Amino acid sequence: MTPPVLNAAEAFIDHALGLEWAAVPPVAQHAAKTFLHDSLCVGVAGANAPYADTLRQVVGGWGAAGAADGCSVLGRPELCLPGPAAAFLNAYQIHSQEFDCVHEPAVVHPLATVAAALMAESERSGPHGGADFLAALVAGVDVVVGLGLAATSPLKFFRPATAGIFGSVVALARLRRVPRAVALDALGFALAFASGTMQAHVEGKATLAIQVGNAARGAVAALDLAMAGLPGPHRSIDGPFGYLPLFETETDLAPVLAGLGKVYRIAEVSWKPFPTGRAAHGGIVAIQALMRDHGLSLEAFDSLEYRAPPLIKRLVGRPVLPDMTTAYARLCLPWLGAVVLTKGDIGLADFTDAALTDQRTLEIAQRVAVIDDGNPDPAAFGPARAIVRFKDGATAEVAVTAQLGSPLWPLTPAQHAEKARRCLAFGGLEPIHQALSAAVEDLERSRDVGAMIKLAAGRP
Repeated sequence: MTPPVLNAAEAFIDHALGLEWAAVPPVAQHAAKTFLHDSLCVGVAGANAPYADTLRQVVGGWGAAGAADGCSVLGRPELCLPGPAAAFLNAYQIHSQEFDCVHEPAVVHPLATVAAALMAESERSGPHGGADFLAALVAGVDVVVGLGLAATSPLKFFRPATAGIFGSVVALARLRRVPRAVALDALGFALAFASGTMQAHVEGKATLAIQVGNAARGAVAALDLAMAGLPGPHRSIDGPFGYLPLFETETDLAPVLAGLGKVYRIAEVSWKPFPTGRAAHGGIVAIQALMRDHGLSLEAFDSLEYRAPPLIKRLVGRPVLPDMTTAYARLCLPWLGAVVLTKGDIGLADFTDAALTDQRTLEIAQRVAVIDDGNPDPAAFGPARAIVRFKDGATAEVAVTAQLGSPLWPLTPAQHAEKARRCLAFGGLEPIHQALSAAVEDLERSRDVGAMIKLAAGRP
């Protein structure tokens, strides 16, 4: 008898359930702790993101929990929620400022969902040790990124949410060390819950981060259903109506599966040095370089073109509007470029109602354009060129061959620490800066990761 062919869901589960932290290569271990720390700090800043307080009220109506049995929310010491609700709000806060880490080739934000789901599960079913938490995080990122890399055609759905729920379920299964059959059922429920539309991106709505929150909450619910004994579809990834056929147009999963246990995707993740869409970062850095090295100033500036791959044009080449939302502005390179031309930088405090409607900034933004350079790679962020024309007719150009914060151009430890400090300060928790850094750095030796989570929430 011919043995049954291993399906993709089983391959991902076997990888996760068999992964031990000690076996993860040092470079991937370092990346896991680095980007966990980054995500926690960004999530604290997200407590002051647009709509975060409104969502806090909404999520509070989904159920109550006490300090003894509830789950923490980043930057909110007063709040304890049931696990699914905490996963939702934490994931929203991590992604809401467009400041969370990203895997560029996969076009996913893997830690927003995976870390949020793991934090909730760690507190509600713990204590769980730090080594298990970190191994689960690495495994979950492998799945989220792997699903993104398996797509060989342009982005159609909002992949951080649609792929995010699958990676989160696998991470939870590893944290709880559930039987293989239970994890397989849980991935079936992930397929039932998976959703995420790019229409929210087109319109610049906070729905993007809400979709990420829904994926984290759905992952917790999916594991609950499977652990209760309810059966889910087993070919959730590559079945005829599985994730890849439904959500992606063209795919090649074989290289992803072949790399499991050999390539750790967490080491390929990039920081975001600015709280904007990642596709805008190359343009922002290029404008800063033109200001620093070529004399670009508002007084001398006539117009600027950012010639970049079609994904950049699609994601951040949108027109400036007089009534932009914060979410829209974060994804509008002409407006972001105008702010950088005015101030030299852009940060969390720059997305105010007054800034979004400032007529001078809007006028400057009309002279910044994103041009599709015809690159055939549907997932390429570069190479790109920023070309400025001065009022005297002269021109200057800067080439962008790597993104600041990427593995090719990583943030320095000092830059990472400064970003973390600023995020914590924006969320009102700057005093925990050193303690949180130390807690994450020593996490694999912790017997209860809940202590780190409570610290990041600001709970005593």
